Amino acid sequence: MTQTQASQQRGIQLTPTALEQVKFLRSKQDKDLCLRVGVRQGGCSGMSYMMDFEDNSKITPQDEVFEYDGFNIVCDRKSLLYLYGLVLDYSNAMIGGGFQFTNPNANQTCGCGKSFGV
Repeated sequence: MTQTQASQQRGIQLTPTALEQVKFLRSKQDKDLCLRVGVRQGGCSGMSYMMDFEDNSKITPQDEVFEYDGFNIVCDRKSLLYLYGLVLDYSNAMIGGGFQFTNPNANQTCGCGKSFGV
């Protein structure tokens, strides 16, 4: 797969609410950005989720790209080993709101939901 082709697999799932929110946040940037999702060492449970907007030009051949209604979710293959099947949701609840990660690979999750263990 070339870096400009989007994978037809949905290794990272976005709920409609999460897609609406990331598109809203991207619109404030005045650029055509993708959302990079990954993991890094740290957090209460051993690994923590990371996500941030980045320019589409930074997508590499080592990345997997998941396209949602013209919006790209990008994940490096090493992180995808821990995130495959992840569902990213969004809630605007006053308590406990924000982005929420449901990871079928996690065997433990911290109370805040931002880190996990495998």
